[in-house]
Amino acid sequence: MTGEHRVVNDSLLRLETLKVERDRYVSLAFCWADLLFELDRQFMVVFAAGATQAFFGRPKEALTGTNFRDLVAPADSPLVGQLLKQIRKTGRSQDEVIRILGPQGAHLWVSLSAYCLDPSKGNLFVGLRKSRAIDKAAALSHPRDEKSGLYDSGSFAELAANRLKKIQAAGENAHVTLVSIPAMKTLEERLDATSNETLAQSVGDFLKANSVGGDSAAKVGNGQFSILHAASTKVDDMVRQIESLTRRIDPTGQGAKVESATMVMGPDDLDEEDLAKGLLYTLAKFREAEAEGISIKNLAANMSTLVGQAVVEVNNFKSVVTQAKFYVALQPIIHITTGEVHHFEALCRFDAKPGESPFKTITFAEETGLIHEFDLAMARKVVDWLAKFPRNNDKYRVAVNVSGFSIGRPAYVESLMWLLKDNPWTQGKLMFEITESSRMSDLESANNFIQSLRSRGYHVCLDDFGAGAASFQYLSVLDVDVVKLDGSAVKNAQRAAKGRAFLSALTELCRRMKVETIAEMVDTEETLEFCRDCGCNYVQGFLFGKPSPDIKDFSPLPQGALFRKAVKLKF
Repeated sequence: MTGEHRVVNDSLLRLETLKVERDRYVSLAFCWADLLFELDRQFMVVFAAGATQAFFGRPKEALTGTNFRDLVAPADSPLVGQLLKQIRKTGRSQDEVIRILGPQGAHLWVSLSAYCLDPSKGNLFVGLRKSRAIDKAAALSHPRDEKSGLYDSGSFAELAANRLKKIQAAGENAHVTLVSIPAMKTLEERLDATSNETLAQSVGDFLKANSVGGDSAAKVGNGQFSILHAASTKVDDMVRQIESLTRRIDPTGQGAKVESATMVMGPDDLDEEDLAKGLLYTLAKFREAEAEGISIKNLAANMSTLVGQAVVEVNNFKSVVTQAKFYVALQPIIHITTGEVHHFEALCRFDAKPGESPFKTITFAEETGLIHEFDLAMARKVVDWLAKFPRNNDKYRVAVNVSGFSIGRPAYVESLMWLLKDNPWTQGKLMFEITESSRMSDLESANNFIQSLRSRGYHVCLDDFGAGAASFQYLSVLDVDVVKLDGSAVKNAQRAAKGRAFLSALTELCRRMKVETIAEMVDTEETLEFCRDCGCNYVQGFLFGKPSPDIKDFSPLPQGALFRKAVKLKF
């Protein structure tokens, strides 16, 4: 080689070196990182610079030649694999929160940013920096169970479906596993309050630590959980570790047996929306499985069948909603002394199922996250019914149901507010009844929704009051106009020796809070007299007729003579 050729080659080499250094500098600036990696097409580390000792407990030289995915917490490996392959196509990604294997294998939360100058052939530059609290909070921002820190079923289904489809699209894999502790209630009864909190938090922390992204886990029911995890996760080991955890917390050392079943979904089985609906439907069946004696292994094995059923039923239900294939049946709420109809509750009945209770259909809508769509359709239907009468006629007032699920849906809240804004004449004619209040995960937001209705001139009723201890918490946080005493609570109060005192105390509490009361399931004259003696303001039940689409069925009011007799006796 001549001297001239050597000079040219040296110049080209220096130029290439400068180009590499330039690329690294640009990538470091883009990634805004404490640590920079350069990865080849197989994601092997070819260059490392920065705080490798602080992040991994190893010098940068020790990391060269390592596959970057081996530096990541195993549970996050499919997520990181998906991210890296995605960056090959898009060219960049910023502030993805993941976990790495830090010194002594400890999991460290970091923010990952990556840059690829030439996605078609160039190396990938990955920057890491210590995750700020705000980054971690954003990654874990969905509603969670207060004690365990785990998602509810709805949030989990959406998150798991989204991540699973992205992971599968990148050629990676992950699975959803159902985890059951059948004796959880018995175990909790052996523990004091502090130990129960420790148990809930410990199980929650363990499941999150083993899940994709550190947050892909849910509490489905008492002792029932679900987790999205890497395909390489050894589920049997996970089960044994949870059992060991329960033994450590149990003062008797007995602990509780843990069962699991893994659902495997192919990458092309369903689109993301249908997968989310199917997962939510399956989780609802999982919640019911123990009571119905269904094995969770059978449930998981039939996952594709369940999801298929859910998709068909979801599409059918959407058709019912969009085409308004249902009608409104009315049931009167009556003043307990005068017998005057205060308002009517609007109950749905489906055209395709005449005479059949809508309970199963509504439950399905709740299980698949569609209830907010139906609640909005029902509100529109009631507004249309009220619009048949003159605007200056205040004779008829109607309460429309709102599920606790719907309150947490911004799309529902926004659409409902637009409906009311477009129909201001409904003030004083339209009321709202909050059902399934146990589904409200954020009471502060729920109260904001309630107050937005009341500030617009709409009365709000809280349904199912007295059916559980949480009712008192709801009443202390939620400012409402009326509470509806649960029918089972009314019936139980009639049977119990101290029932009259209990129900009287409830109505007195509400009276002091300036909240009126409605007793439901008043089907006999004896129940009517009992509710009157206990201080209820209004009653509702079959004694005054079954729900009907024809308002004329309540004029005159069936059993109206009972009130005339009561007024005579009073005076």
